Amino acid sequence: MATSASVSPALADLLAECRKVIVGQPQLLDRLLVALLCRGHVLLEGLPGLAKTRTIKTLASASHTSFRRIQFTPDLLPSDVVGTLVFDPRTLAFTPKKGPVFANLVLADEINRAPSKVQAALLEAMEERQVTLGEDTFRLPDPFLVMATQNPLEQEGTFPLPEAQMDRFLFKLRVDYPRQEEEIEVLRRAHLTGDEVHPVVDGPALLAAGALAEKVRLDDAIRGYIVRLVQATRPGHGKAWKGQELIRCGASPRASLALQAASRALAFLQGRDHVLPQDVVDLAPDVLRHRLLLTFESEADGATTDQAVAQLLQAVPRP
Repeated sequence: MATSASVSPALADLLAECRKVIVGQPQLLDRLLVALLCRGHVLLEGLPGLAKTRTIKTLASASHTSFRRIQFTPDLLPSDVVGTLVFDPRTLAFTPKKGPVFANLVLADEINRAPSKVQAALLEAMEERQVTLGEDTFRLPDPFLVMATQNPLEQEGTFPLPEAQMDRFLFKLRVDYPRQEEEIEVLRRAHLTGDEVHPVVDGPALLAAGALAEKVRLDDAIRGYIVRLVQATRPGHGKAWKGQELIRCGASPRASLALQAASRALAFLQGRDHVLPQDVVDLAPDVLRHRLLLTFESEADGATTDQAVAQLLQAVPRP
């Protein structure tokens, strides 16, 4: 069995290969690796041109994994994502034709531009990690990560993800503009094509790393802290903290499970065999921001879920 000493350097090499091309965005790369280790998926929100597509393509190039990109459009059909049955006139039988979701890393570009039935087909595959075509069920490859993107602008003619379906994502990340020195470095590397990136880790090594991350020690005091954080977002809980006035619907136990798994993976990536309370604090905004519904009054006042999470982290005492 792989050991922590044999897997961690491979992950460090993976990050180093990605950073040959990707400038800045350290949190994005770290969270994608955490999601890979946790077998979770990532919803990414950011303006065009911020290297969202380039990041996951580079991650695939730096590993022996397959990559597919699906451009979501209003006329997309579920069969365009998961596949369909094709009639073969020679055998007079239907044969399965697998869709682009059958890859290790899948980029669902502008997922909110496709109708709900297409979104649901992808999210079902994400949750069940399998696709049924006719009478046959096909397992998706392992590791399997979906990075879905959505543009915060141009909301006309889009189909926003329902809140219940957004809960299927481990993280919701926001990508902002690069700093001045980072953008200068982007110009310096504009000639790079991605061929400079070489695969340094394979799928079995990533799966082995995920198994080791699950064994990272997590004290019951931190487990209790995770539960207190999540429960404080729900109606009837945590009325003493000011942010309760902002939230009309809180996070489910799926958020607690996500925080626990992600905290272990983050500690593993940082070379520790135990989880710290700071790991939970660092990950809480990414895990909770898409799982909270604000009151209509707070939305009208311009409040955000990030503000609610920040107040929550200040109010709930750490172990």
